[in-house]
Amino acid sequence: MTNHVDVLIVGAGLSGIGAAAQLTREHPGRSFAILEKRGVSGGTWDLFRYPGVRSDSDMFTLGYRFKPWTDERSLADGPSILAYVRETATEHGLDDHIHYDHDVTSASWDSGSARWTVTITTPTGSQEWTTDLLWMCSGYYDYDEGFTPDFAGLGEFTGQVVHPQHWPADLDHAGKKVVVIGSGATAVTLVPALAASGAEHVTMLQRTPTYVLSVPSVDKLAVGLRRALGPKASHVANRWRNITVSTALYQFSQRRPAAARKLIRRLNTSLLPAGYDVDTHFNPPYDPWDQRMCLVPDSDLFNEIRRGRASVVTDAIDTFTPTGIRLASGEELEADVVVTATGLNLLAFGGIALTVDGAPVDVADTMAYKALMLSGVPNFVFTIGYTNASWTLKADLVAEFVCRLLSHLDKTGRRYAVARPDPAVRPMPFMDFTAGYVLRALDRLPKQGDVEPWQLKQNYVYDMLKIRRAPIDDGVLGFG
Repeated sequence: MTNHVDVLIVGAGLSGIGAAAQLTREHPGRSFAILEKRGVSGGTWDLFRYPGVRSDSDMFTLGYRFKPWTDERSLADGPSILAYVRETATEHGLDDHIHYDHDVTSASWDSGSARWTVTITTPTGSQEWTTDLLWMCSGYYDYDEGFTPDFAGLGEFTGQVVHPQHWPADLDHAGKKVVVIGSGATAVTLVPALAASGAEHVTMLQRTPTYVLSVPSVDKLAVGLRRALGPKASHVANRWRNITVSTALYQFSQRRPAAARKLIRRLNTSLLPAGYDVDTHFNPPYDPWDQRMCLVPDSDLFNEIRRGRASVVTDAIDTFTPTGIRLASGEELEADVVVTATGLNLLAFGGIALTVDGAPVDVADTMAYKALMLSGVPNFVFTIGYTNASWTLKADLVAEFVCRLLSHLDKTGRRYAVARPDPAVRPMPFMDFTAGYVLRALDRLPKQGDVEPWQLKQNYVYDMLKIRRAPIDDGVLGFG
C-alpha cells in the first residue's frame, strides 16, 4: 500500500516544524506528512547535547516569524529551543503528522502523473509514499557523523576523545584537563561551559583564530519593549531591530573590513587580561564575516580566560601522544579528555538519490533557483538558512514561497513548477564562504548563478522582496 499526501516534508526539526506550521495556516485543506529519520523531533536541538549548547543567533530571529519568543534570553540554551520547537508543533496540531524512524533514501519524479514516488526505510521494512510536492527540511549536515580530521597518533592517546555531535551522557570532566580542538561556535560554547562546571582546566586549541563578539544574554531593550507593547508587537519590533543591526554589521564588515577588524579587536582587548596576545588568538587572517562570526553571551569565554580556568593555544597539531597532544611548536598539551569540535560533514538533502523521469539527478550539475529549488527538478523545494544571519529568517521565507506557489498552482490549474536551466547564466560555487565544512563539500552542492534569481545574496531584506513579494510566474519558473 502506498501512502499519498499533497505535500511531503522531510525533517522534523526547526525547519520542518516551521514549514508544516505555515502550511497548515495558509493551506488548511491540504494533506501533508513529516518524515523524520530519528525517533524524536527537534533535529539539531535534540541531537546536540554537549555542555552549554545554545543558539548562535538571537532568538528574535531564530524564532519563527509567526510565534513570538517570550523568554528574556536573546541567546537561549538548547533545551529551551527544543521546547519552543515542540510547543510550536503541538500548537499547530502537527504531532500526529510526524512519522518517526522514516529514513528517505530515494525520490523519483514522474511528469506523466506529476508526482514524486519516495522510498523510505523504516524499522518494519521499506515503504513507498507519493506526493505532489517534496519539501526537504533535513538541514545541511550529516546527522550520523561529525567531521574529525585524521590526527596522527590518535590511537596512542590513553584519554577519552569525544565529538560534540555525539556527546556521551556519562562523560565526567570534573577535575580533568580538557582540550577542545576548534575555534568555531561549538568550541567557544564548550570551553566556558566546561571550565565553569568543574574541569581542572580547559584549553581551546585552534589552528586559526575566529572573530568572537560578546553580546548580552538578556537584551534589556527587548524586555522593556515586551512590557510596553506586549509579546506579539514587541516580537515584531525586536525581530526587525535585530535584523537591522545584524545586516548593518555584516555590510559594514564587508565594505570596511579593516575598520570592522579594528573595532572587534578593541572590544576583545577590553575583555581580556592586560597584556594578552589578542593578535595571535583573536585576530584571524581573513576578514570579518568571510566565515561566520561567533557570539558569546555576557563575555563568558573571556571571563573564563581572565579567571585562569581556560586558555587559548594557537598552533598546529603534530601528533597525539599517550598523555595529550604535541604541537608543531614542540609544546605538549596534557589532556585527560580531548573534544574534537572540528566541524560537520555537509550532506545535501539528506543524501537521497533523486531521479526525474528516470534520469538520475547529479545535484552538483544543477543550479539553485532563489536558493530554494533546483533547476530541472519539478515540485522540489529545499530549506537552507543563512550563513551570516539566523537560519530561521530564510526558513520562514521558503515556507511563504511554498504557500504562494501552491496557491498559484491552484489558481492556474497547473500541477507543477520547475526552474528552467538558463545556459547563459554563469555557474558559480553555491556559497562564497571559506569555512572548512563548506569548502570540503562545494563539489557536491548545487551551483549558484551570477545573476538573479540564481544568485545567492545572503541578504534577508533582498530575499524578502524577491521571495515574499515578487511574482511567482517570473519568466524563469516553468509550469505544467
